Order: sequence, then structure tokens, then C-alpha cells
Amino acid sequence: MTRDALEDAVRTYAAGLEAELTLLGQLQRLATAQREATNTNELDRMTKIGEERERVLASLVAIEHEIRSIRTLLADTREQVAALDGFARVVALHRTAGSLVQAIVSSDEETMQALREAELARRLTAAAIELGDNTLAAYRRVIAPPLTAASLLDRHG
Repeated sequence: MTRDALEDAVRTYAAGLEAELTLLGQLQRLATAQREATNTNELDRMTKIGEERERVLASLVAIEHEIRSIRTLLADTREQVAALDGFARVVALHRTAGSLVQAIVSSDEETMQALREAELARRLTAAAIELGDNTLAAYRRVIAPPLTAASLLDRHG
């Protein structure tokens, strides 16, 4: 492959990474907003954010699909492209993308933990309510036993 073709591949790949970084930045903001919505129990907002995340992720996947073959080419010719202008920038963009992905994953893990804790609290509350209902029913039976019809002994007594 010619030097010009490799330089063009580096430029194209860098542009793809920049587009991905823009989308990753949007995902990071959405992940933070989703975590906040989880903490404040805003279910409608969480749903809207989830839908927006799906849209952004679809765009990210589309870009990734487009630059995958270029990444493979650059990896296969790494020794040649390492000396080209722009390659250091590509490496830096990769690192930045990796950092953003890690931040998004971390935020998502916090969101999932908050959701698990909310579900546990909901279950404990439901169990406490059920136990309270059972206790009240038993108390009601002791305090106010059901009235029964007069028996034979009550008439002759």
C-alpha cells in the first residue's frame, strides 16, 4: 500500500474517531442524566433518556461499522503508519475514546446498582405492608371477634 493511501486511511480513521468521540460525549451526558433520574425516581425521564441513548448508540455502531476495516488496515500496517503524520493523534483519540467508554460504563454500573437497591427497597416495603396487613387482621380477630348467632344455651339460660 502506498504512503498516500496510508495517510488517507489515517485521516479517515481520525475523522471517524472524532465523530465517535462526539457521540461518546453525548452518551456520557445521557448516562449521567440517567443516573440522576434514577436517584430522583423520575421513571418517565429515565425512559426518554434510554430512548435517546438507543438512538446515539445506533449512530455510534454505524460509524464503527464504517471504520472497522480501516482500523484493521492500520493495525496490519502499524509499523508503516506509526511514522506517518496524524498517527500520534489517532493514538490519542483512541485513548480518549477508551476513557469515555470507561466513564460511561462506570456511570451505568452506578445506575444499575441504584436500580437494584430501589427494587430491594420496593420488595422490603411490600413485605412490610403484607406483614402489617396480616398483623392487623389477627389483631382485628382478637379485638372484635365475629358475632355468632345465639346458641341453644343462650335461650335456656
